Amino acid sequence: MAPIAGGAGTYAAEKRKQLGGKSGIPGLIQNKRVFGLTVFASMGGLMRSFEDRMASAVDDAGKKGWLVAILECAWLGTLVTGYLADKLSRRYTIILAVVVFIIGAIVQVTAQGPPSIYGGRFVVGLGVGSLSMIVPLYNAELAPPEVRGSLVALQQLAIVFGILVSFWIDYGTNYIGGTGETQSEAAWRLPLALQIVPALILGVGALYLPFSPRWLVNQGREEEALQVLSHTRDLPADSELINIEFLEIKAQYIFEKETSQMKYPQWQDGSFSSDFKLGLHEYISLLGTPTLRRRVAVATITMFFQQFTGINAILYYAPTIFKNLGLTGNTISLLATGVVGIVMFLATIPAVLYVDQLGRKPVLISGAFIMAACHFIVGIISSQFQDSWPSHKAAGWAACVFVWIFSIAFGYSWGPCAWIIVSEIWPLSVRAKGVSIGASSNWMNNFISK
Repeated sequence: MAPIAGGAGTYAAEKRKQLGGKSGIPGLIQNKRVFGLTVFASMGGLMRSFEDRMASAVDDAGKKGWLVAILECAWLGTLVTGYLADKLSRRYTIILAVVVFIIGAIVQVTAQGPPSIYGGRFVVGLGVGSLSMIVPLYNAELAPPEVRGSLVALQQLAIVFGILVSFWIDYGTNYIGGTGETQSEAAWRLPLALQIVPALILGVGALYLPFSPRWLVNQGREEEALQVLSHTRDLPADSELINIEFLEIKAQYIFEKETSQMKYPQWQDGSFSSDFKLGLHEYISLLGTPTLRRRVAVATITMFFQQFTGINAILYYAPTIFKNLGLTGNTISLLATGVVGIVMFLATIPAVLYVDQLGRKPVLISGAFIMAACHFIVGIISSQFQDSWPSHKAAGWAACVFVWIFSIAFGYSWGPCAWIIVSEIWPLSVRAKGVSIGASSNWMNNFISK
């Protein structure tokens, strides 16, 4: 293994860089097949958005709190998925998560009381949590290095697109039967039922998604892995680029397998019990091994800062925020909230197109400074005019504009880039489990920050 880690490895990396395509739009066009596959897989982000919007559409503070809290059990789904992704494959784990999601959604749609709503939301949370972890992992492993950041960022683009669509669905269905006591049950059952549609499309379509080539190599199915690389790159299997990428994956797998055999020789017989114990100790190794522990710190802290930027307050409590800024009338407040989804979606598109060219750190740093400035400005405006908004409408709208600028900054920076970092930093042997730790941190901090 020394040649791979030394000069030969450096040569392979340089050769891979020379033969590989460009980043950005040219790279996505060149890799149009894998781009299409990852766009489809990213539909998992839509389901998270629909469920998130359900809580923000509820007026009662107590019910809103319960709906938010129960969905955050998704962190449990992310942790379990780390093991399932290695055992079942990335593709079948996506399908399983969709099935769990649909079951929970059906329970909510047919609910006759709060217990059924809460129970269904818990089940949905397990499915959503699983998808939030497995989709970026699958996209990262299917993507060529030059556009990996762009394809992982599709997860966040799908999430914000779902936020945008689900807001306007909620806004429209809110008027079914009126907005008062005459409001029809369809006003809340219909949005819940509509989220099943993308879930069904993803579940059926996932049957035709290719397996992750890295997972196939881990299973000893090397010919299949070579075929998947050839098909997704739209190149012949004997091309130099395909062979370099395949050998890089295989070399990493061999190295990590030999390391595992040295560390855990007693659990190499392939039995369920041994596989389970090996998987458990791989989780433990994330904290016990210094290099992996640093990766755990990067993943969890990155997700901590992503969630504590203040974005959840904007998304969940935007109607209240805009009312407090002096916007009167439910329609004006809801429309102002809807603009948040629009600007965030539009801002995420440049991240998908250019993050591989600009790099992760510059994007994160610039976004953080812009968001911090918006917080300060909105805070200053609010402190000056919070008792006299009716006579200072311009100040209220100015504060709204800076909330929208904040959403733009999050949309192009910490929204997508956090998922990219969490998906990229792990070695193959513990990648699924590492991403599950990062995703669980996302959900746990999501809950705390609300």
